[in-house]
Amino acid sequence: MTAFAALYSLHVLAAVIWVGGMFFAWMVLRPAAVSQLQAPERLKLWAEVFRQFFNWVWVTIVVLPISGIGMWHMRFDGLEAAPRYVHIMSGVFLVMLALFLRIQLLQLPELKRAIADEKWQEGGAVLGRIRRLVGINLLLGLAVVALASARPLF
Repeated sequence: MTAFAALYSLHVLAAVIWVGGMFFAWMVLRPAAVSQLQAPERLKLWAEVFRQFFNWVWVTIVVLPISGIGMWHMRFDGLEAAPRYVHIMSGVFLVMLALFLRIQLLQLPELKRAIADEKWQEGGAVLGRIRRLVGINLLLGLAVVALASARPLF
């Protein structure tokens, strides 16, 4: 396996973990939790899901830029020589990172406080805000996957 192929594989795996995890949470876990659990149990479940999943997201946040920049340098003479879609993917990564940091650093502590204080309605409101941010990140992630797969010539 070439160095480029190794970086590419790591990059794709990291993207699959992050985007696939969001897809599973949004499309499968959320509807199941809403239909089966009352607010206290549902909020506690989500707090634990976020704790475990976000550990993996942190891994992807390290792997994606390192592998991406590595491939960028191996494939192109300079950053300006890369196709526009590569620049777009990099920019979208930064937006996704910002949204993730907003959830991790601002929303999640608020959710944990609401759970600890047994303020279930407040916790539900926080979870709704997290859900919207995850939904935006999911759409951005799917768009990046589609862009990377299509590799347009612009």
